[in-house]
Amino acid sequence: MNALVALCHFCELHGPRTLFCTEALHPPSPTPSSLVGAVGPGDRDADREGEGLTMRANSSATQRGDMCEGCRSLPASHPGFVSIDDETGIRFLSHQHPRQSQLFSVVRQACVRSLSCEVCPGREGPIFFGDEQHGFVFSHTFFIKDSLARGFQRWYSIVMVAMDRIYLINSWPFLLRHLRLTIQSLQSTALKVFDSEQGVCPQRAVRMNSVFSPAVFPHHRSGNAARSLTSLTQHPNLWASLHSSFSWLLKACGGRLTEKLLEGAPTEDTLVLIERQTEEEMSCWEGAEGGCGPTPQRHQSESKLSHDFLYNNANLVELPGPKFRSLRHLRQVLGVTEFRQLAWHVLMGNQVIWRGADIGLIQSAFTVLKSLLPVGCVRAVPYSTQYEEAYKCNFLGLSPEVPIPSHVSSSEFSVLVDVVRDRNCQLAAVGDESIGFVYHFNISSANSQPTDKGPNLLNKLEVALSNENLSVDVVSHCLLCLKEEWMNKVKVLFKFSRVDGRGREDTQKVLALLGATGPGEEDNLRLLKYWMTGLSKTYKSHLMTAVRGGERTSYCWEM
Repeated sequence: MNALVALCHFCELHGPRTLFCTEALHPPSPTPSSLVGAVGPGDRDADREGEGLTMRANSSATQRGDMCEGCRSLPASHPGFVSIDDETGIRFLSHQHPRQSQLFSVVRQACVRSLSCEVCPGREGPIFFGDEQHGFVFSHTFFIKDSLARGFQRWYSIVMVAMDRIYLINSWPFLLRHLRLTIQSLQSTALKVFDSEQGVCPQRAVRMNSVFSPAVFPHHRSGNAARSLTSLTQHPNLWASLHSSFSWLLKACGGRLTEKLLEGAPTEDTLVLIERQTEEEMSCWEGAEGGCGPTPQRHQSESKLSHDFLYNNANLVELPGPKFRSLRHLRQVLGVTEFRQLAWHVLMGNQVIWRGADIGLIQSAFTVLKSLLPVGCVRAVPYSTQYEEAYKCNFLGLSPEVPIPSHVSSSEFSVLVDVVRDRNCQLAAVGDESIGFVYHFNISSANSQPTDKGPNLLNKLEVALSNENLSVDVVSHCLLCLKEEWMNKVKVLFKFSRVDGRGREDTQKVLALLGATGPGEEDNLRLLKYWMTGLSKTYKSHLMTAVRGGERTSYCWEM
């Protein structure tokens, strides 16, 4: 990301000052001219010397002489911190001031504005300002406890400066969430030092008993202003830690939003994923602004766990033990009849419960089974030590000792899969192909309806799964096409029945037109109604807006 992160401080003697900044240097393009001017060891030394020259060029000798300990982070002889991203070759450089004179003036202006005129109510919190000429700034001001400061606290800010206004605004929730973590870490560390100093010598009582006079006031003020952030936090590796935090922030923020070429209109799954990401970031944003208590933090962590499980399989690879690789693999292990029963419950929206000790195996089964549903219909709790109700999740993983409530075990809207492992087999020696020999899967449900008639989607999917000439990738594309076909039917039925409010007879005609009638008509109808819950809010609001706009237009024509 083409941006710069800086930590700023309001000194009581010298005003706003930049303490520490991290910038990203992108590798040059592999052109002949750049190869001639390749950066060597000597050039790196020249860069370091250039940083000092930049500081001298932008600050007078008097200002440098007046710089106190509170205005300084790294000594002049310190070479700074450098981190290199092996994937992209980007270098992250950290020092007290930027290495380029143009950036120095931009950061200096952002620092002054963030600690003077551009502040939010209460003087603590995030704010956005800037222009096309001097760049746009995301600023977060905060206080650090200091037993020797006026008011027992000092004023700091973290600013991110970038020229891309839209990108910076879109990254607001992400930046706010992670900068709050850095700020809370600094505040909590400084608070411990503050409490220990107050325990030894309470400054409030000392100040109340001291005699105030204009002659001694400048001396006290000058002495209190010379406390650095390192002494306030007693953190031995404070600047190295901030360098790591700022470098990661620049790298993560740069890779968070990427351009993607969409062929045609976005699918419902894409819209739902965008909505969920936006809702998650907005909830974190509101929590960071209002203060997160223990309960919201727990809810947020559970939400993050569920989100990582649903849409990122990187964590699944790290779990030990065998795993299901595909729907065909799961069908081979469970058997044709048991797989159809389980897939039927998934497609009908019933709660699917897997109970066992092997977390990796259960989560891999959920990863495979969730591909049968639209993203908007998936609500999962990957693994829990207590039962969760069906309105919270339709995929639930439980540890072996968790009992199933009687109202759930007797319900036809749930299915239980007990995973029992052979004690004589070593888990490390079990491969994916040996799951059926090592594990026993007991499937139970109170459902008495037949599962061999429909829905039509499951019938077509089983034909594809049973055809060994079709590879796993081909079957996955076949399932994707089937889901898109039935999601289009869901949209038609939603528009016809929910938006237009048509009667039962008209709805039956539409079902016949959609090919949802026949032997598995009841299952097809249940599937369509359940999948309506997976439609994106964007599509529903667009549909309602279009219908209301059409009604107003027809009313105007009648008038």
